[in-house]
Amino acid sequence: MSSGSEQPPSTYLTTREVAELIRVKERKVYDLAAAGEIPHRRITGKLLFPRDEIRAWLHGDVPEDSQQRPSVITGSHDPLLEWAIRESACGLATLFNGSSDGLDTWISGKAGACGLHLRENDDWNISRLDRANLHGAVLVNWVHRRRGLLLGESARDKVTGIADLRGWRVARRQEGAGAQMLFEELLRRENISAEEILPVAGPAHTESDAAAAVVSGEADATLGIEAMARRFRLEFVPVIDEVFDLLIDRRTYFQPPMQALLDFTRTPNFTGKAEAMGGYDIADLGRVRWLSA
Repeated sequence: MSSGSEQPPSTYLTTREVAELIRVKERKVYDLAAAGEIPHRRITGKLLFPRDEIRAWLHGDVPEDSQQRPSVITGSHDPLLEWAIRESACGLATLFNGSSDGLDTWISGKAGACGLHLRENDDWNISRLDRANLHGAVLVNWVHRRRGLLLGESARDKVTGIADLRGWRVARRQEGAGAQMLFEELLRRENISAEEILPVAGPAHTESDAAAAVVSGEADATLGIEAMARRFRLEFVPVIDEVFDLLIDRRTYFQPPMQALLDFTRTPNFTGKAEAMGGYDIADLGRVRWLSA
């Protein structure tokens, strides 16, 4: 007869227990986890291994969402992120197609990470992800960015906020982009209809494209980030501070390209660039904000 004090097996295995199970040294288990080759979780800084997933892994039953994704960052454009990917030589490719399309691309398995700044229910990104029924995903903060109106010479001193945009030419972003969705929300708050904003030919697909439209005189204003106002020497009227996060596949997170990028963010070179570009707060960079079930 078993004792009433007997405890059921833990849901998670330790590194030592996994090493004993597969007959390797603990160092090898750490290497497997770092390469994303074994199911694992990092909880309060401790590496743990889901018992059921380890059993399936040993039998070769690897779930579909744990398959290797391409080393691509999709989603919203951020100039600091674009620069860091290039400067770090991490090997990540980019497909900047806006927050909404980027999220769809990530869900389809065609990218390992996705830049997001989707505002819903007075928060950024989390409400949207809570509805998405995602698996194997972690949301980490990239930056906080100051967003506002970038003004050309024609609108300087005449436009002091969103309420003054009636009758001006405003460069917009593509449908589904986080900046465009935020712009539409801000217009609704001021009871401004889309028809009261003068059209500009074609949407801008990146932050730099939107700013360039103002510099060229094609538009009088755009809703952009402070970093681009400084780069293009445009007047900047602050509107809101936003949260820009990276949604990362857990396996991708531990792959060398993503680790190389994150390692680079801890260098003086990166910190100096963020400060020089302006409008960035990197204090929470890398902080986990959300985990899928």
